[in-house]
Amino acid sequence: MAGHSKFKNIMHRKGAQDKKRAGMFSKLSREITVAAKSGMPDPDMNPRLRAAISAAKAQSMPKDNIQRSVDKAARGDAETYEEIRYEGFGPGGVSLIIEALTDNRNRTATNVRTAVSKNGGNLGASGSVSHGFDRVGLINYPATAGSAEKVFEAALDAGAEDVSSSDDGHEIWTEIGALHEVAKALEPVLGEYEGAKLAWRPQTSIDVTEDDAVTLLKLIDALDEDDDVQQVWGNYEVSDEVMERLG
Repeated sequence: MAGHSKFKNIMHRKGAQDKKRAGMFSKLSREITVAAKSGMPDPDMNPRLRAAISAAKAQSMPKDNIQRSVDKAARGDAETYEEIRYEGFGPGGVSLIIEALTDNRNRTATNVRTAVSKNGGNLGASGSVSHGFDRVGLINYPATAGSAEKVFEAALDAGAEDVSSSDDGHEIWTEIGALHEVAKALEPVLGEYEGAKLAWRPQTSIDVTEDDAVTLLKLIDALDEDDDVQQVWGNYEVSDEVMERLG
């Protein structure tokens, strides 16, 4: 079990916190509703719902908004969302996995394809890049949860597979089936987590040039702005030096 890994997820890059709050709340509400519909509307009985609510709280989403999303699912009058995964390539040959929740497959496919093609990329067939990623569990904690050593020891005791700590926070990686068990074991030691979800972790990373990074970040931003897109995973690495030059 390694103490650190080089992989950095796009959600932790500089500027990610600048996303529009309304759009963020829309995505969080959608995930809460889907989670509540997929199981019991009680977070204590539904690990996915509990994780979705924790993620919403971490972004300061009002309690009324959270409860409204749960109630919609419980009443059965919520929209029916379909989970869709797109795979493709970005600038510099970067592999991308785009996860969406949509009530209109055609709209989402058109929007995703347009965003990718306008920003130096192209979509591939299902399975075209996912073979280069591992399907794992990911638990996020803020940097304030503790030192890298403290989080590493807690994760080790809880049965996690790997830990990556930086100034942005802590990423704790688990086997798929152990995600919620590990998350539950960490809470008494580290407090409430910011998020716990299934993730795509690249087996190898690509260092992108400054020019490619500019286009890649525009692509990621375009996807982030789409309400249907929930998460973008990639196998790229943007150095701190490049990020500083990009501002």
